[in-house]
Amino acid sequence: MTIGEILWDVFPDSERLGGASFNFSVNARRLGEAVIFLSAVGDDARGREARSRAAAYGLDPGFIQTAADTPTGVVTVQLNAAGQPDFTIHRPAAYDRLLLNPTLLTCLTEWNPDWIYFGTLHQFDPAVRSLTRRLIDALPAARKFYDVNLRRHSYTPELVLELLSTADAVKLNDEEVSTVEAMTGLRSRSFAEFTDAWSQRMGWMAAAVTRGKDGCVVRIGQDYAEVPGRVVKVVDTVGAGDAFAAAFWHGIVQRWDSRRVADFANGVGAMVASLPGALPDWAVG
Repeated sequence: MTIGEILWDVFPDSERLGGASFNFSVNARRLGEAVIFLSAVGDDARGREARSRAAAYGLDPGFIQTAADTPTGVVTVQLNAAGQPDFTIHRPAAYDRLLLNPTLLTCLTEWNPDWIYFGTLHQFDPAVRSLTRRLIDALPAARKFYDVNLRRHSYTPELVLELLSTADAVKLNDEEVSTVEAMTGLRSRSFAEFTDAWSQRMGWMAAAVTRGKDGCVVRIGQDYAEVPGRVVKVVDTVGAGDAFAAAFWHGIVQRWDSRRVADFANGVGAMVASLPGALPDWAVG
């Protein structure tokens, strides 16, 4: 089960459906995983189109609520010459208006998911964070996957550290590793040391750090692997980290070893970076 944002990435020349949590969910479905995606859209044209496309991607739109008085989420995206994005997040947004009524909670507890995915942007809203705590309390057997995915003006050190301590599996990029260490004053000499120390400190079963063109690292327990980057022509990197996160999680679920997980997730992320948009068409194999 995933909980998070569904929104429109507004580029200078186009609009594309996205949101880290939505992208993760779509990619997890493409990998054959069962996913319930919880979010909300506005009662507007963007919201109706988002629900329709979610269904086309294989997600049940019945779990995407409609917030009558709040617009569907929008993010303005500017790409630099290297295809790296700069995001401006516009709020209020409908995804922050998600509600957890008794009927929905009963449905989710009956479904009894093995995992709950969340990211920082959505959890930045206090009401959403409270709702997520209720879900976690109602599903004590579910493991938690936290995609750190920091966005400007959309996190606090206290929130990030709380979410890190809640998680069983964590995905960060190399810049976020530096940010997290700055929050605590702790320093690691390597990614191997960081993932080992923080896994022990926070009780993580798995951790991944993406490094762009330099590849990634993955730790699952004491099994650690580093893999180099894939050589691709980058079109834009929007959604590449979300695709990596879905592939990383898929590998954990399949009980692969760290090197296989790292190589697979690295390849999926690189492929998405080589194609336009956060959700280009792709398939395994």
